Amino acid sequence: MLNPKCVIQSFLNVILVVLLTYAITFGEVSQPASGYNPLRPMSAQPVQHIDLTMHDQTRNRHIPLRIYLPSNTDSSPIVLFSHGLGGTRKGCTYLGNHWAARGYVSVFLQHPGSDDSVWKDRPAGQRMAEMRKAASPQNFLFRVEDVAAVLDQLTRWNQMAGHKLHRRLDMSRVGMSGHSFGARTTQAVSGQSYNLRGVQITDARIRAAVILSPSSPRRGDPADAFGSVRIPWMLMTGTKDVSPIGGTGLASRLGVYPHLPAGGKYELVLHGAEHSAFTDRPLPGDTRTRNPNHHRAIIALSTAFWDAYLREENTALAWLEGAGPRSVLEGEDRWQFK
Repeated sequence: MLNPKCVIQSFLNVILVVLLTYAITFGEVSQPASGYNPLRPMSAQPVQHIDLTMHDQTRNRHIPLRIYLPSNTDSSPIVLFSHGLGGTRKGCTYLGNHWAARGYVSVFLQHPGSDDSVWKDRPAGQRMAEMRKAASPQNFLFRVEDVAAVLDQLTRWNQMAGHKLHRRLDMSRVGMSGHSFGARTTQAVSGQSYNLRGVQITDARIRAAVILSPSSPRRGDPADAFGSVRIPWMLMTGTKDVSPIGGTGLASRLGVYPHLPAGGKYELVLHGAEHSAFTDRPLPGDTRTRNPNHHRAIIALSTAFWDAYLREENTALAWLEGAGPRSVLEGEDRWQFK
């Protein structure tokens, strides 16, 4: 005859296993007592996006935008994103969707001259050469100016009755992010110093930056380049993060963090992650199978960072500087902050 207590205990054990499996699958395990979880959407409503093109009259330049909107219609913090060389506003959708699901208006820029127009109509044998030409100082400056122009336009749209973005943008809470060439763009507008006379680089409207595949300057002292950064930076790279154009590798990427001022600086190094780990799909020349946990880690840490520094949420900062990151990282991933 079965012991009723044993039956009940066995049933409870099964329930416990099911609950733990659910928690691991949906990122709910190892969370702080506060219950803060950057992987959890703030609403069950699907994220919507709109595609717009703004015209910078000063430069007679059209800048395509993809804007991911939270389900609420309140005034929300903004995150801008700058794509890598040869990319478009349609890249890194996993970030745009999640950040918007967490309540951020996510504005993905497309930079003419260093977007997909560089390669898409070229014969396959010419594409790399065209990409190398597009990675120019001139296009770098165009990108920096694009960021300022977009922020100006967002301010106008926010004040324009009848516009889709009317009163939806909290222009006092702006974050900046980007990958590869977009990382260089982000570093420039977020505080990196350059010896460029008469050119304004840093944009004071940006309050925090997430930089995917950062890089150190090819010339000059990194301490001079990064010592004047005045806002929080989160750097993300991988142990196999080498740029297909230019060959920028791990030494350059790891050379940024040591020279940033202490306080609000963070660095994630994903084990085995190639340059494409931060994008939606593999790149030509990739040699490793993509690790699905990399996107999960990128989403969780970047979201907690925005929550901590754009929304000033203490629970997010406690998660970020406590046990939170290790709950989404794997054993050989490296994480540090100061």
